[in-house]
Amino acid sequence: MARTQDEIRQTNVKKILLAAEQLFAEKGYAGASMGEIAQLADIPKSNVHYYFSTKKTLYQEVLLALLEIWKQDALCFELYDDPRVVLSTYIRAKMNHSRYRAHGSKIWAAEVMQGAPILKERLRDNLYEWAKLKESKIREWVESGQINPVEPSYLLYMIWASTQHYADFDYQIYLLNDDKPLDDLQFEKAVQSVTSVILRGIGLTA
Repeated sequence: MARTQDEIRQTNVKKILLAAEQLFAEKGYAGASMGEIAQLADIPKSNVHYYFSTKKTLYQEVLLALLEIWKQDALCFELYDDPRVVLSTYIRAKMNHSRYRAHGSKIWAAEVMQGAPILKERLRDNLYEWAKLKESKIREWVESGQINPVEPSYLLYMIWASTQHYADFDYQIYLLNDDKPLDDLQFEKAVQSVTSVILRGIGLTA
């Protein structure tokens, strides 16, 4: 059965975004070219420009796509009420994306460390309200006595720092692990360790 134009578009856009994510992480925004992205995606450069008119537009879309993935990771805040379930689920999702989408986390870190020069306004619109809703949920747990008193924003920062470390500093982990990436068992232990430390810090057990 022939694919529809919409299906072809979705497939091509996904390939372009993944290729751009890798190259922006490896070479930075300035160092990556549309030609290289097209070559890695195995799509003609003209087609890349058809979907994304400029490199800046493509870069913005890579970052916004990553933000949407991380928003999906946090849906557990809406689906469950038990803080142990919510936070354990969220930490595992974040850790998994740090393992399998490390390039994306590195791009995000580089952009934010520079003061978000390209994404600033769109980041403010997309991130602020989303984070405040998560903080509100954490504040409800504190007020109901389900967790120890904690400033909600600091708890989120701690989770982000702990989980995204496995992406942003993956080479450092590689070096300290005898020049090998973490295997499945080691990674599972890492997930459990991060989860346990954070949950115990707010009065819960993993």
